[in-house]
Amino acid sequence: MVRPFFFAWHFLTAIPLSRAYHDPTPRELALSMRLYPLIGLMLGGLLATSDILLSGLFSRSVVDALLIVLLVAVTRGLHQDGLADSLDGLAGGRTAAERLEIMRDGRIGAIGATGLVLALGLRYAGLSAMPQMERVPLLLCMPAIGRWAMVLGALSGPYARTGSGLAEPFLAQLSWRDVIWATGLLATALLFLVGPLGALVSVGIAALAARSLAAVSNRFIGGITGDTLGATNEIAEVVFLLASPALFSWR
Repeated sequence: MVRPFFFAWHFLTAIPLSRAYHDPTPRELALSMRLYPLIGLMLGGLLATSDILLSGLFSRSVVDALLIVLLVAVTRGLHQDGLADSLDGLAGGRTAAERLEIMRDGRIGAIGATGLVLALGLRYAGLSAMPQMERVPLLLCMPAIGRWAMVLGALSGPYARTGSGLAEPFLAQLSWRDVIWATGLLATALLFLVGPLGALVSVGIAALAARSLAAVSNRFIGGITGDTLGATNEIAEVVFLLASPALFSWR
């Protein structure tokens, strides 16, 4: 699983680890999705460490804003771009082909911009409402939850575009076995970090977000794209953050 780990890391982050691993096969890309929750936990570790260090220098509100900037920076804004493109496409066009063409356009529209601002605002609100004593485990969990939701969402429909695209190689050989592996990895971490009931609720939230967006995507564009998977990550993370104050009351 060494090569799939590097492929997962390089796809989900902007931090280079090695140039020795390249030219992945479709099966290696599918295997890399098993490790998405692990990459999420590593990103969560970066957020938690930064939170501890920055808290000695800035107020809570400034730290929360800087954590959002940090996460966007280390992930190249990939998921925010997916959310904005998905909203523009799903809200525009009268046919699946027109909606897909809008999503391919690199320019952001009014709906996409509005949705992106609202998502960032809700993310900030969720961080602000996070219980101070539980920030470290919740920050560790948040990116893992979002990236697991992407894995589940990727198996929730066919690839919507004809020909190749960013998501197509990942979806070509993805199976339920890969999703089960990713789920086991996520569940193990959540059981330790937020307890059994908190883990169950967290997975349920992410699964609902992934399946709901997949249903909308299947209905309006005929399947899944890289943009809709990015949107799935964003929505799952934001909903998890908004629900986070209740998670530790269920431990």
